[in-house]
Amino acid sequence: MLIGVFLLLIIFLGFAFSIGYNEPGILYFAVIFSIGYSLISYYQSSNITLALSRAKEIDRAANKELYQLVENLAIAAGLPTPKIYVIDDTAMNAFATGRDPNHAVIVFTSGIIERLNKNELIGVAAHELSHVGNYDIRLMTLVVVLVGLLTLLADFFLRFSFFGGRGRNREGGGQIQAVMIVAGFALALLSPLIAALIQLAVSRKREFLADADAALLTRYPEGLASALEKISHDPEPLEAANKATAHLYIANPLKNRKAGVGWFSKLFNTHPPAEERIRILRGMDN
Repeated sequence: MLIGVFLLLIIFLGFAFSIGYNEPGILYFAVIFSIGYSLISYYQSSNITLALSRAKEIDRAANKELYQLVENLAIAAGLPTPKIYVIDDTAMNAFATGRDPNHAVIVFTSGIIERLNKNELIGVAAHELSHVGNYDIRLMTLVVVLVGLLTLLADFFLRFSFFGGRGRNREGGGQIQAVMIVAGFALALLSPLIAALIQLAVSRKREFLADADAALLTRYPEGLASALEKISHDPEPLEAANKATAHLYIANPLKNRKAGVGWFSKLFNTHPPAEERIRILRGMDN
């Protein structure tokens, strides 16, 4: 449904401008480019994400204890053991990516491996494996891809309007063209914002679900709660993270960017408040 909504939005964006400027090629471009971009991203998005994050794969010999920890959890969850990548950064964080459990990757920072105890690291690994088992890795990767695509096309259509569409087909355009031009402009301006809000809302919802599933998998909610407490108190931002990938991490990696206050600023938070997640997890013990 999410992919369908995004593709329809993109097609309507192209349709609005193609009618408004009497340029059918715009619609053809929007349809072909969006479908092609989505297919390529579906198969390559995890590799792109890993490259952007500067993560490197480690083998069992490099960190036998971490591999055994993840492998045991994967067996308990009935999942294939994912590949393990590490980001060389002292900030504490982790995320999972991939298009399905058979192509899943869990990424840890060197900081989280070194600074969490075993039970806390088990909680983090279980959280990320829950994202794998729930196919959140596919959902969030596609959301990232489609949001980026929508923003890119909106920018293209706006630039076309200012530079490529001026002075063309203005005579006899009629009211339909005028309405479609206005609709196209409105959609081009608002669609990136709407897409970003959808992206963030989906991310927050899936974080709560992964926390709950991790607690069920480990039977020890305090492990993940304690890990989240330490991570949330770590003031160091993750240098390899950016706005496009921030929502993938277990906790907000852009800690140097202070958020505002009030309900409006909360719309743009990539993660639910750590305090709320910790409170819910510790409530499971009671």
